[in-house]
Amino acid sequence: MTPGRQPAVTTPAGLGQAVAVVLAFAFAYFLSALLRAVTATLAPAFSAELDLQPSDLGLLAGAYFLGFAAMQLPLGRALDRFGARRVQLALLSVAVVGCMAFAYAASLWPLIAARLLIGMGVAACLMAPLTCYRQIFDTSTQLRLNSWMLMTGSLGMVASTLPVQLALPYVGWRGLFVGLAAMLLLAMLFIAWQTPRAPPATDAQPGGRYRDIARHPSFVATAPLAFFNYGGLIAVQSLWAGPWMTQVGGRTALQAAQGLFAINLSMLCAFMLWGMLMPRLVRAGIKPMQLIAWGLPASLLMLALIVASGSEAGASHWALWCVLSTLVSLSQPAVALAFPTAWAGRALSAFNLLIFAGVFCVQWGIGLAIDALVAAGWDPGASYRGAFALFCLCCVLAHLWFVLRWRRMLIIERDAAPR
Repeated sequence: MTPGRQPAVTTPAGLGQAVAVVLAFAFAYFLSALLRAVTATLAPAFSAELDLQPSDLGLLAGAYFLGFAAMQLPLGRALDRFGARRVQLALLSVAVVGCMAFAYAASLWPLIAARLLIGMGVAACLMAPLTCYRQIFDTSTQLRLNSWMLMTGSLGMVASTLPVQLALPYVGWRGLFVGLAAMLLLAMLFIAWQTPRAPPATDAQPGGRYRDIARHPSFVATAPLAFFNYGGLIAVQSLWAGPWMTQVGGRTALQAAQGLFAINLSMLCAFMLWGMLMPRLVRAGIKPMQLIAWGLPASLLMLALIVASGSEAGASHWALWCVLSTLVSLSQPAVALAFPTAWAGRALSAFNLLIFAGVFCVQWGIGLAIDALVAAGWDPGASYRGAFALFCLCCVLAHLWFVLRWRRMLIIERDAAPR
């Protein structure tokens, strides 16, 4: 293949096959989101059976994201070189092994190792389809499908809450993970059957190095948002919203599961709405970066209100914060569109690395902060509020950085425009 030439991709023939491609990837992403968020529902069971402290729970939940983040840079190169289908199938086999190991683990560290494998195995469940969509769909369709893929992820998170809580008395958490391993195998068959093949590339487009991606103005502007705001959204949604409701709000495990169900259902509806609105907003000339700059402060104010409200802040407060925070998800496809198609896998994976490194750090960091404040003599409720106040400050600073950099980008674009 000649240098700079993009590898040919076999695109879906017709609407029916395109829908089948999206559904195949969406089923795998549904399962990965369920696996990501299920620790929030299972936290009381883990704590009771294994006597886990908040920092242990944060580490167990965060191990998924550590494995996930560790795969992102090699994943980006692999997606550009071998194509979404081959990479997705190879990694999902690792997730199957991880689920089975988790089901049979007897103590904390084997559970952490198994969850690390699960995170590594599902690392491509969003990046593979987004890379594929970047190659075969136009801009507005990519933005729509990004939101609808995230809606599918929210559906997985909904399934990880009340449905999991109701199933536990019958199958137990170990049986649950055996069942998830079987469903991952089914997802692999669906992907192998329906998704397009991409011939391997012998060379990447010149200049498509991670160093170039990391220095790009769009990447620099959004990097703190990816780490703190986007990563923090996932960290709270997939873990800390549940313990807040039980430890600060005094809810039972079942009430917390019901609250998480409502939170994730709200997220599902928000992403479905973004999927419907984004093509219209793009046609109207409204860019994702503008929406983030103007709309994200509402989520920061809501987080500050939650911290101030303490025990009065329940599922409805967290649901509203999560919905308002979904604006930050628009940054991922916006960053991908700033790069050539042949760089899609690396650009998306580099951004995803920041997100999930943020998830790991925020999940574990909140647990460490809670433990430290309790050790300093604070009561549990005040310790949670103190930890989340620190998280809120980080999110505010990340947004300020984004706004300043975004305005600088606009000035440069304006000065470079022909007069």
